[in-house]
Amino acid sequence: MISESPALMPCCDRVRCQAVSSQNIGQVPQTDVIIGKGQSPGKAMDMPLRIKRIYEPADNEDGKRILVDRLWPRGVSKNDAHIDAWVKDVAPSAELRRWFGHDPKKWDEFRRRYQDELKRNSMAVEELKEQIGQTTATLLYGAKDSQHNNAVVLIDFISKH
Repeated sequence: MISESPALMPCCDRVRCQAVSSQNIGQVPQTDVIIGKGQSPGKAMDMPLRIKRIYEPADNEDGKRILVDRLWPRGVSKNDAHIDAWVKDVAPSAELRRWFGHDPKKWDEFRRRYQDELKRNSMAVEELKEQIGQTTATLLYGAKDSQHNNAVVLIDFISKH
C-alpha cells in the first residue's frame, strides 16, 4: 500500500500520515495518506490522498485539488486557487463551524459532531469520493490551524468508511 519511510508513521491499519518533526513545528504540515477503498481480485483500489492549506502554493504532486470548506477562503481568487472541484456540502454545517470557532479545547467534541454530520450526509461523502476517484488528490482547507480543522476529520472519516 505505502512504503515505509522514517518520515511516515502509522496512524491506523489503513492510513499513514506524515510525522510532524521538531524541524517543521510552526509550519503547515502536509499530510499524505493512502486510502484503501477495498480490494477486487487483481485490482488495487487505493487512492493517494493528502490535505493542504489552500494558501500554500499548488504543486504537481497535489493531483486533483478539492476544496472542502463551505465558505470560499478569504483573499484567494478562484484563478489563484487552482482547484478542480469545490465540494461544499461535505463541510461542517454553519452551526457546527460557528460553535467550534477553531478552538482547540473543543476539538474532540467537534470531531464527534462532524463525524455524526458526515454519517447523516452520505450523499456528500460519496460525491467527494467520486471527485477523488482513483487518482492522487489533495483536500484543501482554509483554516490557519493545520491540526484542528475539518479536512483532518474528513480524511480520517473517509479512510474508515
